[in-house]
Amino acid sequence: MELPLVVGVDGSEPSLRAVDWAVDEAARHGLSLRLVYASLWERYEGAVPSDSPGSPSEQQIAEHVVTTAAECARRRNPDVKVSVDVLDEEAADALLSEAHHAFAVVTGSRGRGELAGLLLGSVGLTVAARAHGPVIVVRGATAGLAGTHDRILLGAAEPAIAGSAVRFAFREAEARGCTLDVVRAWRSPAHETTAAPASADEPARYYKERASALLDAVLHDAMADHPAVRARPDAVEGPAHKVLLRRAAAADLVMVGARRRQGHWGLQLGRVGHTLLHHAPCPVAIIPQQV
Repeated sequence: MELPLVVGVDGSEPSLRAVDWAVDEAARHGLSLRLVYASLWERYEGAVPSDSPGSPSEQQIAEHVVTTAAECARRRNPDVKVSVDVLDEEAADALLSEAHHAFAVVTGSRGRGELAGLLLGSVGLTVAARAHGPVIVVRGATAGLAGTHDRILLGAAEPAIAGSAVRFAFREAEARGCTLDVVRAWRSPAHETTAAPASADEPARYYKERASALLDAVLHDAMADHPAVRARPDAVEGPAHKVLLRRAAAADLVMVGARRRQGHWGLQLGRVGHTLLHHAPCPVAIIPQQV
């Protein structure tokens, strides 16, 4: 039985956009949708003063949030099975726990009570940087959110952390019936070393060929397992975070792998993932690889 797609909801506009996106994603994969509201701090955020006469209780607020989100989901697609839950936990902690039993965890780009100018809210960043399962932050422009580009983008990492992301990307492309662009960024170092036997007149060729060989290695098994997927590998010169950010403008989803070290509780997110989560013009999926 497939695990559900879990969405963190809090009543904010970004979380409701995440619900709409997640409904479409659940329908593509034949998944159920689990809407989760979690909070210990509602009374301190100032949204509804808890001591005002006649004001709703925290439980009433929570029930209203999940009921509204469920109604939005059912209007979006009545065929997707929806369940709701209210958890008495910190939102990030609850979603990190949910990630162990989910196809993926979906969040909005910001939550209620966070400053409108924030590029990414604290809950989304924490979950994306620490979860031991895929996390999708729904953000970006209308075209990317609507899925009108008919292509998704994978940033290919080193083989040691690429496996889970590659499998996720091919499954996603197959479910969508779209093109999968796979990009490996490369750069020539300012000073050559003995580890890079490039010729003096063409120093870039060695690094481009090495990037292309890495693409072949990380994609070989997935391309054999998913022959119907239109995968387009490309070795592109430039810093990875800039290359992927630029290419994401024509994608409906950008995906990158992440390293998760056992027993390490801090944020585990590199420059590429961090940049995309804050600036990508489309939803971003962070897919961890346990190492």
